[in-house]
Amino acid sequence: MYWDKKGIQNTDATVELAVKRAKELGIKHVVVASNTGETAKKFLGHGLEIVCVTHHVGFSEPGIDEMPAETRQELQEKGVKVLTTTHLMAGLDRALRFKFGGVYPAEIIANTLRIFGQGVKVCVEVAIMALDAGLIPYGQEVVAVGGTGRGADAAAVILPAHSHSFFDTRIKEIICMPREK
Repeated sequence: MYWDKKGIQNTDATVELAVKRAKELGIKHVVVASNTGETAKKFLGHGLEIVCVTHHVGFSEPGIDEMPAETRQELQEKGVKVLTTTHLMAGLDRALRFKFGGVYPAEIIANTLRIFGQGVKVCVEVAIMALDAGLIPYGQEVVAVGGTGRGADAAAVILPAHSHSFFDTRIKEIICMPREK
């Protein structure tokens, strides 16, 4: 499915397609990028194991966690695993760019994935981050959901590899994404 425009208005349809495809393929795990928890909540009640990957603390401003503590607790009480950590394709490479200028390998990879759109890049990133954190099983396909800004506008079936084996990651299917990049 291709959305005409990127953005939050695609969230409900993206969730619906992601859940449908996961069930068709017998996939048990969904990894969803959700900074406030609102998109992650939309996956509750569908019989899937949910991993919610947030922005790292300090992403928007120093020391600030974008997910309210009450939301994090609510999600965890409902069985959602919430991962808040340094982003796979940012971290030290971004610090080098901010300090010295230039472009570094992780950012080149991120920008290459953005050819498919920000949401698809996020899908790959959060799937690998969840695997590295031990929150999804190794060697199993997952449905990953990401977006452009707020909400979700992309979903993909991914067989993630650990970050140190990044190039063994396989995007098996793109379920949906915006045509607008």
